[in-house]
Amino acid sequence: MSIVKSPARRRRAPEIRRQNPEAVRQDILTVATAEFAENGFSGARVDEIAARTRTSKRMIYYYFGDKEGLFVAVLEAAYARIREIESGLDLAGLPPMEAMRRLAEFTFTYQNDNPDFVRLVMVENIHRGSHLARSAKIQALNVSVLQTLRETYERGVADGVFRPGLDIIDIHMTMSALAFFNVSNRSTFSLIFKHNMGSRTALTRRRQAVAETVLGYLRR
Repeated sequence: MSIVKSPARRRRAPEIRRQNPEAVRQDILTVATAEFAENGFSGARVDEIAARTRTSKRMIYYYFGDKEGLFVAVLEAAYARIREIESGLDLAGLPPMEAMRRLAEFTFTYQNDNPDFVRLVMVENIHRGSHLARSAKIQALNVSVLQTLRETYERGVADGVFRPGLDIIDIHMTMSALAFFNVSNRSTFSLIFKHNMGSRTALTRRRQAVAETVLGYLRR
């Protein structure tokens, strides 16, 4: 005896077959990144993300578990992207001073071109890192930038162009902080001091200043 499929089942099956699970997951992450960056963790709405991805809240939870799981995945993807691009800078093929300049300028440019990354980090700091604490990947993702800094710095010390005794975390913090401020404080600083921090001229001048500040800190 043949089994007759219900109309609902006949409608769902082709849809499921057409779906690319990884494409669906990436689409959700892209939309969720913008939603969390704009509204913070507390203000972001999974229903809104579902509507903008033409999927369902149930599907989002299928991929990410819950809202916190989705936010963790967004943070992991954001850090993975910047680290992946950093790894392609080929700093090992450059003299130490030039390599550090390139990394400082890249950090500044990337954060200004990707303000959602800065906003996501700010959101997570408001929550005292509680979501990143759930991530098994986040520390591993950020090992690469410290290793790159360490190798470049040690080459510079060996060549006599960098002063010895500096801490790699301090170097990374200085570089990141100088780049971060231009995005995190742009609205307030621009209004208070009547200074357009987002103009091409201002960004070029500030990028150079950030690089020179970092190199001045490192120079022997």
